[in-house]
Amino acid sequence: MTKIDLSKVPENPGCYLYKDSKGNIIYVGKAKNLKKRVSQYFDSRQKDPKTQALLTHIDSVDFIITKNEVEALILENNLIKKNHPKYNIDLKDSKNYAYIKITNEEFPRLLIARKKEDDSEYFGPFTSAEKRDSILQTLTRTFKIRTCKKIPKKVCLRYHINLCDAPCINNITKEEYNKNVRLVKSILSGKTKEIIEEIKEEIKIESKKQNFEKAIELRDKIESLEYLKERQNMQRIKEYNEDIINYLIKDNKVYLLLFKIYKGTLENKEEYEFEYEFEFLEQFLTQYYSENTIPKEIIIPSPVGESIKAYLEKKANKKINIIVPTKGEKKELLDLVLKNIEIIFFENINKLIELKEKLNLEKIPEVIECFDISHLSGTNQVGSMVQFRKGKPDKSNYRRFKIKTVDQIDDFASIKEIVFRRYYRIKKENLSPPDLIVIDGGKGQLSSALESLEKLNLKIPIISLAKEFEEIYLPGESNPLRLNHKDPALQILQQIRDEAHRFAITYNRLLRKKDLLKK
Repeated sequence: MTKIDLSKVPENPGCYLYKDSKGNIIYVGKAKNLKKRVSQYFDSRQKDPKTQALLTHIDSVDFIITKNEVEALILENNLIKKNHPKYNIDLKDSKNYAYIKITNEEFPRLLIARKKEDDSEYFGPFTSAEKRDSILQTLTRTFKIRTCKKIPKKVCLRYHINLCDAPCINNITKEEYNKNVRLVKSILSGKTKEIIEEIKEEIKIESKKQNFEKAIELRDKIESLEYLKERQNMQRIKEYNEDIINYLIKDNKVYLLLFKIYKGTLENKEEYEFEYEFEFLEQFLTQYYSENTIPKEIIIPSPVGESIKAYLEKKANKKINIIVPTKGEKKELLDLVLKNIEIIFFENINKLIELKEKLNLEKIPEVIECFDISHLSGTNQVGSMVQFRKGKPDKSNYRRFKIKTVDQIDDFASIKEIVFRRYYRIKKENLSPPDLIVIDGGKGQLSSALESLEKLNLKIPIISLAKEFEEIYLPGESNPLRLNHKDPALQILQQIRDEAHRFAITYNRLLRKKDLLKK
């Protein structure tokens, strides 16, 4: 089973994307707490066959955090439709979510609809059938909107509709009924707060008239709407697309994230990292949209020159809005992108800073190389080396080693060989060494690796990490360093060590498979 490093998965709501070794998205899921949900895949509990099959193909996990679980639901649906992940096909129903429909009639009805097919008004789609039905029931009960052409007594009892208010027996005026319909439309359009304030004003008026029965009825409506405000989960509907762009500048580098919003719904994200330059945002917009579709609206955190807008409009052959919001929904979206930047780009950097402090290193270990040995009963003994840059795997610099000088089970000698081969080449080709070397093992493995470095006359910070008690061994120290399991420094070391172990096992299995094919 592939082990995902849970320390880099945030506890925010959002979507997680499992990818295979080729980077293909094979499964998309949503969660209220991403870390909690992803960890459930890798616990010791028995999994169903489909989940077991999924787990064997997971190589990495990506994630997009959202403001709440509702946006995560909508994003999940869009990502599944766009990417068609292999393991979502049978595990998830990818049908469109249902709408709430208000019919175009003398006394409009409140119904559920799977698609838009007439001149009725539609609200949604709703991502949860349970919550949609709860909203429908609350509105029907509170505003006494009919749900069918004729209202039998059993239906009225089901929705707690008072028969004397039913329009079919003319016990409510068309004017009063349409007022209720107007209120329902406003609520379904997301204006629940405004309607609550409007009803509060009505309560004051009725109380002054000493019409306390009416005031109590209005108060009950407010209680229902306050409840509804917490449950109301809809997609914000827009007829155009938006790109939300935000960035952070740190150590003369720009960390930029772009959220693609398709008709009001978060669909995907794109990450960029580049050297800081004057007017970098204008350069990014020009280069990015020279090759990508230009949306109607681009939301950015700082102004750009009018020439950029003119360029984009000419290229898109339509009017483009470039907005720098200071408040409201669009500002909240910008802040959400910024939150994602902090998690994606800087969470691991903070762990590396912790690692520097705990190991008393001279500088932050931005480049770390980790070695592991794998064998099966002494056969197909292989070594692996993985490289992490700024806390992220740099797979282009992974290396595999067939053990050449050791013909028996001897992890110490094998580590000694592959460390020597790796840094002999580094020295010979005058390449930059890593900031830290990590050896998977204990004191003996560390001593063997140190012998190779001394033989090459290289001084590179080096430690080993022993699995059983997660002890860190340092050169010249008789006792290991023990860190709390929640310590960010230990978490980043475990992540790197586990990746080296996974890579070694994968290579070992590949060689065994080749041996079997030869027989």
